[in-house]
Amino acid sequence: MFTMTMISILTILISYIVMTIASLISKKTITDREKNSPYECGFDPKGSARFPFSLRFFLIAVIFLIFDVEITLLLPLASIFNVTNLFSWLITGALFLLILLAGLYYEWAQGALEWSK
Repeated sequence: MFTMTMISILTILISYIVMTIASLISKKTITDREKNSPYECGFDPKGSARFPFSLRFFLIAVIFLIFDVEITLLLPLASIFNVTNLFSWLITGALFLLILLAGLYYEWAQGALEWSK
């Protein structure tokens, strides 16, 4: 136990020392207009690099991500079928799917799933 503690402390201490030394001797960058501009083969940029982003696309991407995570939460439900009793398995699965469907209906009713408006 003592050996593991000492090894852990020594590892943390060495990594802290290395990070501190690297921070102290690293090359400091000089900020100027050319270094802050986006790279376009050495020429001046034709337009702004910060163009407006479609909020509708972002909303669809977030909704997809949420449903993707919910699918990964549903997958273990099939693997515990033999371990748990049938009633609790059905109640858990049905309640989770009901919450999923309620969220989907709410997004549909709000018009979040319509791509063009």
